[in-house]
Amino acid sequence: MNKETLYAIALSRIKGIGISNALMLYKLVGSATYLFESLPDLRKEYGSSIRPRVFNLLDGGAMAAVKEAEQEAIFCEKHGIEVLDFAHSCYPSRLQMCEDAPLVLYYRGNADLNALHVLSIVGTRHATEYGKDVCQRFVSDLARLFPDSLVVSGLAYGIDISAHRAALNAGLPTVAVLAHGLDRIYPYTHRDTAKAMIGQGGLLTEFPINTNPDRGNFVRRNRIVAGLADAVIVVESGHKGGSIITARLASSYGRQVFAFPGRIFDEYSQGCIDLLRNNIAGVVTDAESLAIEMGWLTEQQRQTALSNPVQAELFPDLTDEEMAVVNVLKNQENLSMNEISQQTEIPLGILVTLLLQMEMKGLVKALPGNRYRFIQR
Repeated sequence: MNKETLYAIALSRIKGIGISNALMLYKLVGSATYLFESLPDLRKEYGSSIRPRVFNLLDGGAMAAVKEAEQEAIFCEKHGIEVLDFAHSCYPSRLQMCEDAPLVLYYRGNADLNALHVLSIVGTRHATEYGKDVCQRFVSDLARLFPDSLVVSGLAYGIDISAHRAALNAGLPTVAVLAHGLDRIYPYTHRDTAKAMIGQGGLLTEFPINTNPDRGNFVRRNRIVAGLADAVIVVESGHKGGSIITARLASSYGRQVFAFPGRIFDEYSQGCIDLLRNNIAGVVTDAESLAIEMGWLTEQQRQTALSNPVQAELFPDLTDEEMAVVNVLKNQENLSMNEISQQTEIPLGILVTLLLQMEMKGLVKALPGNRYRFIQR
């Protein structure tokens, strides 16, 4: 291991320094090596830019942190773990753009973390058979359309593990972001899947060895799940949970967020409905619809994809609610889901599914920003 990487580990290990301070120091000084080898001169050189408390943490913790980094390096070299410091060519470039990115990542695997298309698929630990089936079908279609895609999730029970296994089955690389060090696997029951992922994807974490999967670590790792990807897809979720946190983080990073609408009365569709209602997420129903929204298709591919869904008859027999939506959209170029709900007096929980059904019939078109327009015939 080179000196720069060793010192980057050490900087991330100084007690009390924190994620933001470690990254700030690294960017300010420009080199972890220079920072450690010039500690006596740092106050003079950067005294106006670094708070006294941070200098005190450096002075008091640098030597111990270097010793810990040396032990970490020995373990990593012995077990084939690659250490990606912030300047490493394999460090995820999407994650580098996040202001709270980790200074160091520990990685075991063979996937390209800078793949052309990267999707994070997340959801509840209490996945239903419907949710598992959605994962399988979506990832299978994704592999057909974009075999260069990388699927990211968190190795947890439910949707996470379903997404990983679907990717393995479809021949796509898949990476798990862990809430602990690479000296263990949690949950242990997923160890066989984790082993398979090392050969077809990988395991990634910001946490050093001897880090337990404590509750707070799962919240912290969610920002990496969000930051690694072009888009985050929520398959199933309750009103609260890690997947909702991940979706909100992705939105704050300027990433696209999508949600499967699910069934309106199901407990684990409520989080997805919330994301759609609050315009945090757009509706996704399959890999083609996501690819269109992401702009991943050529114009010819896009037109082919748009022509594939079953088309409605010229004058279909519409329900009263469908006719109300059509009448509103005929008179205005496009409306948000909230505006449609207000003008038709159809509750949002019902409207989510109604609009999805109308889209599949070819009656309406979903637009960016969770807006809709009527398709003229």
